[in-house]
This record gives sequence, structure tokens and C-alpha cells, in this order.
Amino acid sequence: MFELLKDTKVDFIGFRKKAFIISAIMMIVGLYAFVMIVMGRANLSVDFTGGANLQIRFAEQVDIGALREVLTNGGISDVQIQEVSGTKDFFIKTKLSDIEKESIEDRVSSILTNQLPGKKFEILGSNMVGPGVGKDLRNYAIIAVCLAMLGIIGYIWYRFTLISGLAATIATFHDVVAVLGVFYLLDKEFNLLIITALLTIAGYSLSDTVVVFDRIRENMGSMKARDDLAQLMNRSINEVLSRTIITGISTILALGALMLLGGEVLFDFSLALLIGLVVGTYSSIFIASPLVLIWRKAAK
Repeated sequence: MFELLKDTKVDFIGFRKKAFIISAIMMIVGLYAFVMIVMGRANLSVDFTGGANLQIRFAEQVDIGALREVLTNGGISDVQIQEVSGTKDFFIKTKLSDIEKESIEDRVSSILTNQLPGKKFEILGSNMVGPGVGKDLRNYAIIAVCLAMLGIIGYIWYRFTLISGLAATIATFHDVVAVLGVFYLLDKEFNLLIITALLTIAGYSLSDTVVVFDRIRENMGSMKARDDLAQLMNRSINEVLSRTIITGISTILALGALMLLGGEVLFDFSLALLIGLVVGTYSSIFIASPLVLIWRKAAK
């Protein structure tokens, strides 16, 4: 196997106190963001607040930036526009507060007719997402993340120990919450695609943690009574460091391509995954393993 770094002897476990302080700050910000999301005070998409979805087809190509500007100038703020690649179709989403009592189809049609004269179009379909449905979707998304955390505990408990399962779950929860915190601070919109990114981050973080725990268990099989557990964990983490870096770099390259070429819709999704990748790699090394060490010592 190709090794990027050989015979590294970094004292990762010795950095645990500083890492815990950094993580505590991230957790506080992330939990605050989580509370704001639950209360509906964050930047939530139409999926969670309620609104209207429309699909429009133009007879000729229209610039997505010009379309957004026209709709915004026409009084429809907080509009989301997704261009269907290879077609002249657009998906348009707007929140209920912008719709008032008139038909959203009539309003959009009037704006486009007046602001884009000569541009023929047809509205292929539209549907409304009520506030109640949006609230249900928000609650289901929260439940999905919580169930994922429980699944992680069960899987790691079965494969390793209960202590390892709890440590892996805390590390994974830490990663998800950290991404929530960053997105809240950046005032990024939370939509179903971001929920998908959070669940993907949980899976990536778990995979990274399992690799580290696997090497620790393997080395513990040959551990002697006089051996220090902290040193063994350090050695185990250093042994999988090359694998972690190579996997991280290859994933970052793929995410970079998505951010550059995927358009506005995939940019936030890719950004969430990128942040989760960095934080997930950090937590599997500096959070999960030190927690196992602390609890093992406390159990003796």
C-alpha cells in the first residue's frame, strides 16, 4: 500500500485538552444553530417553511442570473432558481410570505411577460408546500439525524465495545453539529439537500473512526501489560495517518469539482461536505480516540 507519510510519531493524544476546548466551542455554536432551526428562526428553505414550487420552460435560452434579477425586481424575494442541465427548464421556489393572496402562477407569468418581452415561456406545473407540511419535514429531518446517531452506537457497540460506540457517536454528532454551526454563521440556507449532506457526513465520519478503532484493536491484541494505552493509540493513529490524508485529498478534489462545476444548487451541498470532511477527520483523531482512553482509564 502506498504511504504518503512514513514512521510519523505525532502525539495526537497529548493534544486532547486543546482539542476538547476547540470542539466545545464548535458544539456550543452548533447547538445554538440547532435550537434556532427547531424554532424556525434559521435561514430555512421552502421545504421547511412552506412556499411554492414552479417549473418553467422557455422557448430559448435564458440566463439564470437575469431570471433571478427579474423576479427579485418584481417583488419575489428569497427566490431559489435551479436550471435543468441540457434543457431550457427552470425550477423556481419562493416562500409563502412572498405569495400573498394571488395565484403564484399568475404573478410569475405577469412579471416574466412584462420584464422579458419576446421571451416565450410556459409554466409546466406548480405546487404549494403549506407551513404545516414544512414543519413536518423539518421534524422528520431531525428524527432522521437522531436515528442515524442511534444506529452508529449500535453498530460500533456490536463491532467494538459500548465505550467505543459512545465515543464514535459523540464524534459524529460533533461533526454534524459543527457543520450546522458554520452554516448558521454564514447564513446559509438549510434545505433537504443539506440534510442529505449531514447524513453523508455522519457516514464518512463513522468510516474514518472505524479505521482508527480497527487499528487500535489490532494493536491491543499484541499489547503487553507494561505498555501504555495512550502510546498505543498514538501509534495506531500514526499508522493510519497516510490512509486518512490520501482519502481526504481525493475526496476534496471531487468536492472541489462539484463546487466549481455543479452550479449554485450544488455549491452549498459541496461546501457542507467539505466542512464535514475536515471536521470528521479531525474528530476521528482528536476526539473519538481520546474519549475512549479517558473512559477506559475511568472504568479501571
